[in-house]
Amino acid sequence: MSNHLKRAPLWLIGAGPMAVSYGHVLRHLKMPFEVIGRGATSAASFRKAVQVPVHEGGIETQLAQSAAPETAIVAVSLMQLSQTTKTLIEAGTSKILLEKPAALTLAAIAELTEFAAARGSEIYIAYNRRFNASTSAARQLIEEDGGVRSFHFEFTEWSHKIETLPHPPEVLENWLFANSSHVIDLAFHLGGQPEKLSCHQAGGLSWHPSASAFSGSGVTEQGALFSYQADWEAPGRWGVEILTANRRLILRPLEQLWIQEKGSIAIHRQEIDDSLDTDFKPGLCAEVQDFLRPQPNRLPSLQEHHQFAANILQPIAGLGTVESPQQQARKEKTTCF
Repeated sequence: MSNHLKRAPLWLIGAGPMAVSYGHVLRHLKMPFEVIGRGATSAASFRKAVQVPVHEGGIETQLAQSAAPETAIVAVSLMQLSQTTKTLIEAGTSKILLEKPAALTLAAIAELTEFAAARGSEIYIAYNRRFNASTSAARQLIEEDGGVRSFHFEFTEWSHKIETLPHPPEVLENWLFANSSHVIDLAFHLGGQPEKLSCHQAGGLSWHPSASAFSGSGVTEQGALFSYQADWEAPGRWGVEILTANRRLILRPLEQLWIQEKGSIAIHRQEIDDSLDTDFKPGLCAEVQDFLRPQPNRLPSLQEHHQFAANILQPIAGLGTVESPQQQARKEKTTCF
């Protein structure tokens, strides 16, 4: 048995590209951690990139040799996120940072949520774009201007690139959950949660037959109007635009903040300290710091993510809603046409 592994306060599960990004951040933060990988190839790549040992053989092998950590970061492939998290919970890990989208369907997210709640585990979903320097700067300006009046966002995906990616069909078929959820979460994180939501879909792709174009609008709980649009078969890019009484805040790309002042047509780039976002994957360092707090401030819990998936992602995707008893209270406040 590895006593060093047993004493480790944090396990990083996974050795792929996302785990490498976490490894760089954890080293920068001087946070002791152990890396649990599965295959020899990814383990070798991780060791070369981060200069940290990797325990191969997967989480089951390590749990057979040592006690589970209290804290873990799960950065495995999309298809393995839910099961890996369940394995950690069953082994006694009480606090987990789980890569988005936690699972590929609402039903799977609901199952994981109930599983974690029954065992008292704290699970947080790693929406790192909430922690970009550009997001923090926008949040401060929104507060200065007295809140959000309205907002618009776009989550167009480059279908000609995505269809060539080596993802399983299940991932591609649920691409809005797997990838577009990044920008959708950011938009409602800054703009406010919807009270009313009207959704429309059209088209379809060979790898995403349910829809390829999306539009909608609604009103937030604070009374701000919003709209969204995405066409995966046309040119476009991710973006969020927030309108306050004094400014239009433009996050396009999401890592930059551009501002249009009231009474002007000029748009200028806001100077921000984004050194951590250029040294590491954008938002990741601040995200991990938030997770390591006794009580995270901005990371959504798994329960909140479940509500987000049920009341926002599912309707936007055109998949309807699957309500649990806990969601009944929101039924009268959120509608989809």
